[in-house]
Amino acid sequence: MRSSHGAAHLKNQFASDNYAGICPEAWQAMAEANQGFSNAYGEDRWTARACDLLRDFFETDCQVYFVFNGTAGNSLALASLCNSYHSVICHEIAHVETDECGAAEFFSNGTKILLVPGGNGKIDLNAVAHTVTRRADIHYPKPKVLSITQSTELGTVYSLSELQAIGTCAREFGMRLHMDGARLGNALAHLDRTPADLTWRAGVDVLTLGGTKNGMAVGEAVVFFDPALAEEFDYRCKQAGQLASKMRFLAAPWIGMLESGAYLRNAVHANRCAALLEERLREIPGIDLCYPRQANAVFVSLPPRVSQELEQRGWRFYTFIGLGHARFMCSWQTGEADIEALAAEIREIINNL
Repeated sequence: MRSSHGAAHLKNQFASDNYAGICPEAWQAMAEANQGFSNAYGEDRWTARACDLLRDFFETDCQVYFVFNGTAGNSLALASLCNSYHSVICHEIAHVETDECGAAEFFSNGTKILLVPGGNGKIDLNAVAHTVTRRADIHYPKPKVLSITQSTELGTVYSLSELQAIGTCAREFGMRLHMDGARLGNALAHLDRTPADLTWRAGVDVLTLGGTKNGMAVGEAVVFFDPALAEEFDYRCKQAGQLASKMRFLAAPWIGMLESGAYLRNAVHANRCAALLEERLREIPGIDLCYPRQANAVFVSLPPRVSQELEQRGWRFYTFIGLGHARFMCSWQTGEADIEALAAEIREIINNL
């Protein structure tokens, strides 16, 4: 496994994969794009090349747009699929509901978010059907989009058959299917299926594809598998402040990561680290794992005194995600030494209780 490059002393390496640095492949690609002058606003060869590589990656002639962050990607993608009197159905702990500060509603001029439950962070299709059919009158915001997260907010992964069932459900009810793929790479690594299989072949219409969490400095890609849905999306990006003048620096990292294979390699590494962390935590009495570990996140139920002591020792981790459980997230930069250090301190604290 890769070294953490001296990050262990900070003790924040498991808080989020956003805390990791820029991977070498993305950094090198940006450096290569930083030579001389280039056309602005996406009219450059790096943007064109990155779009072509993503079309190759997904094995289809999709429309690709680069934005600065996932909030913009998700919100603008959903806005492109809805009118203001429509609704978006998503899981009750989906990122578009809990962590976008109302951006989806804002950019769609008021589209309503309707929430459904489901175990392990996955939507319950019976609940989706109930939400769609419980009313059909003009006073109810008409369901137009079904939005899912892959991998989920709880670190679980929709299987191919689950995705196919979701795609079928969306079509049966006349809805478009949006995928928040901030960590799609981790799902691909877990399932060992092609990007095409897990997206458009399963019925996904629009994908927000994450780059930042997988080793880039900044930037996500919004991928329209149905080009007709991308009509005037460039205007949405401009109005929302997401049209980068120096677009080549959003696009170039995709070139470096896709051409080198780092996009999937980074995800495989992060998943492997999470599996090792899960193994170490299972060895510690008093630590309960909360959800199946399928991607790069490990959720545990920590005794309050353990959580407090870890924080006092400088460890940083999230507890507001996943119904209050502690989340430890691995990244492309996580190393075995990081994992062993965290596990050792948890064991020490437990033993001293």
